[in-house]
Amino acid sequence: MSLQAGARSSVAIVVTEADTAIAVGSGDVPVLATPRLLAIAEAAAVQAIAGALPDGQTSVGTAAELRHNLASPPGTEVVVEAELTDVADRRLTFRFTAVHYRPAAPGDWVVVGEGTMQRVIVNRDRFVTLAAGG
Repeated sequence: MSLQAGARSSVAIVVTEADTAIAVGSGDVPVLATPRLLAIAEAAAVQAIAGALPDGQTSVGTAAELRHNLASPPGTEVVVEAELTDVADRRLTFRFTAVHYRPAAPGDWVVVGEGTMQRVIVNRDRFVTLAAGG
């Protein structure tokens, strides 16, 4: 396996109504939903290790810690970068940071969320079979 700490990737989105807490059912405000922010971070983590796993292997999320510190309304570009910080056998640990552009803020890009997550490497076919009750 060629996974090494330091692998990183970023995913950028422009927040839409479909990304809001109202739309995903996690609140009643029209801003980026915390579960949606976590999903973007997961996508960045998956992208960071794309192509590095052996054939037939994939990774699945097992734990996450997220601090969502600033609201991002629709129309806001949010960029989430995930970095692989530790590889321990099949367990992968990532750190992620989410920023959005806020004109007139110092540096213009401000941190809106950050955290860590763990993923575990599994055999894709076996995992799907077991998940289906087989």
